[in-house]
Amino acid sequence: QVQLVESGGGLVQAGGSLRLSCAASGRTLGSYHMGWFRQAPGKEREFVATITWNGGNTYYTDSVKGRFTISRDNAENTYLQMNSLKPEDTAVYFCAAVRYGRRWPPVSRDIYDYWGQGTQVTVSS
Repeated sequence: QVQLVESGGGLVQAGGSLRLSCAASGRTLGSYHMGWFRQAPGKEREFVATITWNGGNTYYTDSVKGRFTISRDNAENTYLQMNSLKPEDTAVYFCAAVRYGRRWPPVSRDIYDYWGQGTQVTVSS
């Protein structure tokens, strides 16, 4: 069984930055793509960014392109660097893992195998 634990959320002013981390335990995720999703109050969970199992390719939703950067340093840790934050980025952010054989890019939340519990990001105006 895989456990994913997010950290790094918090309250920040518009224009500020945060770096989210996702730590995996229980088994190696070397053969898994990793993704970040977010869910704002009253809205569905939406795709934010994903990175391939080997870190060689990334994909972002249009609203965060140029502001967010997804990265991973090994099979256990994935990050989301968020710059130029906007109030509309306010949400609970989740990391998730999907086995690499899935069609790229894995933007649908329904295909992910493992999820973290989420970390709150609040951007004040």
